[in-house]
Amino acid sequence: MYSEKVMEHFSNPRNVGELENADGVGEVGNAHCGDIMKIYLKVENDVIVDVRFKTFGCGAAIATSSIATEMIKGKTIDEALQLTNKAVVEALDGLPAPKVHCSVLAEEAVKAAIEDYKNKQSKK
Repeated sequence: MYSEKVMEHFSNPRNVGELENADGVGEVGNAHCGDIMKIYLKVENDVIVDVRFKTFGCGAAIATSSIATEMIKGKTIDEALQLTNKAVVEALDGLPAPKVHCSVLAEEAVKAAIEDYKNKQSKK
């Protein structure tokens, strides 16, 4: 049912936890399945130098959060904004159709964290 990559990121998720004094925080949820994702960004010179996540949800939700953080770490804000749920699915070697919504949540959480970062920057 799940690819080896999904199982690896579920069993050994990367970048788990909170970032104190995060430059951007994005939280999204899906009321239908109960998954909640929170992404924390640390940004220096427009580059994401650190990223963490906390996810309450199924194995696919944890795996998509983990891979998404790996995909944006070291990228510029503009590069990270290009992240799509399709890219997340492909990076995990696929997801079962009923779990594709988890990749959408990962994309939305990253974009929400970036939006929060941009809002904080515009107030400086």
